[in-house]
Amino acid sequence: MSGFASLRLAVCAALVGLALVSPNAGFIAQAGAAQDSRVGPSGLPLPRFVSLKAGKVNSRVGPGVTYAVDWMYLKPGLPMEIIQEYDNWRRVRDADGAESWINQSMLSGHRTAIAAPWQRGKDAQITLLSEPEKNARTVALIEPGVVGSIKRCNGEWCEMTFAGKDGWLAQSQLWGAYPGEAIDN
Repeated sequence: MSGFASLRLAVCAALVGLALVSPNAGFIAQAGAAQDSRVGPSGLPLPRFVSLKAGKVNSRVGPGVTYAVDWMYLKPGLPMEIIQEYDNWRRVRDADGAESWINQSMLSGHRTAIAAPWQRGKDAQITLLSEPEKNARTVALIEPGVVGSIKRCNGEWCEMTFAGKDGWLAQSQLWGAYPGEAIDN
């Protein structure tokens, strides 16, 4: 773990500890109860994937503007997994496993995905194919960690757009679509 990541983890743990002893700590406990069901208070399934609307999105240690900003995301379209809901706030998880709260107004139902983020930093490339089959023609080689837009998924393959290139990736090579999930974006 890098020094920056361990510092972020330590700061986050300290802020969460402070939030738990604050007068607003009940919000976290109430929000935790929402995660137990498969449908959130919004009537939408939990967990589910969404993407960031804006290029600057504050993520907070708790569900409200009185909670400290833990992190700022700077990439619009970045996929996020909603794991909890409280009022207009969504507890999200990013591809690195970091969890925080983001206001729902900063999230979009447009589906995006990251190509094999677990391969970042390794000498690997992901093959974008012309058809949803292993022996199809190669359209492009995608670096791990690149974000693309999902057009549709059939449960095994997803038709994606990466920087203007359209093609198919095995669903197992993506973070942003659940295994076996069918999507029509």
